[in-house]
Amino acid sequence: MFRVLLVMCGAVGIALGGQAFADGKAVYDAKCSVCHAAGVAGAPKLGDKAAWGPRMKAGEAALVQSAIKGKGAMPPRAGQNASDKEIKEAIEYMLGKVK
Repeated sequence: MFRVLLVMCGAVGIALGGQAFADGKAVYDAKCSVCHAAGVAGAPKLGDKAAWGPRMKAGEAALVQSAIKGKGAMPPRAGQNASDKEIKEAIEYMLGKVK
């Protein structure tokens, strides 16, 4: 099931390739929510202060690099066709929900 979800996440990214997003929320909604809304494979859920707390201590730049390079079950660029800017904006949006 986990592999199916990762393939689904990747398929969403391919389908959205090249689309411009207005802000971090739009990026999150289109590219990140598939995993982060439900906490797939340990992804910290949007707004979950307990899950995001230790990650926030690492700092935004470290979180951006983790998303770009991949970490744990999350593949590089979260399995999406996301630019560095989109990843940064999505992380800023998610962090804003737990501050």
